[in-house]
Amino acid sequence: MHPWDGLRVEPLAPRHDRTQFRCGVDALDRYFRLQAGQDARKHLAAPFVLIDDADRICGFYTLSAFSVSPSDLPQALIRRLPRYPLIPATLLGRLAIDGQCRGRGLGRFLLADALHRVLRSEIASFAIIVDAKDAAAAAFYRREGFHPFADHPDRLFLPMDSIRALFA
Repeated sequence: MHPWDGLRVEPLAPRHDRTQFRCGVDALDRYFRLQAGQDARKHLAAPFVLIDDADRICGFYTLSAFSVSPSDLPQALIRRLPRYPLIPATLLGRLAIDGQCRGRGLGRFLLADALHRVLRSEIASFAIIVDAKDAAAAAFYRREGFHPFADHPDRLFLPMDSIRALFA
């Protein structure tokens, strides 16, 4: 049996009980319990939840539209892009795993789901951007192939070309 058997990712809905979720980061726990539903209703972010076979929330992430200045990107990438003032991207705003579900690779599972979801989208996006909350989160994203912005080492990106290659 694979540790991911019985898991599914779906959009956050009113039927999901968020009260028991605890990832251990107060800001993320508070956001998920108090703000995620409002963000979904107001179309400010699209929260997705990872549900186990007992209908418990094991994790969540959010996606939203974003843009980045080409001057923030490495020169090698800028040369290949049109001279637009802003480049469309997708923000992976938050990603968290419940403390009781850790140690099963669920962070990677959720990240892969987010990457695949953005790849399948018909909305243009040059890259997925993340703002790492701390050094451990930044290290996680770097291990997964994300590149830091030169002026903001806790802001990282993964170009869509790299994401396409992951799922080829």
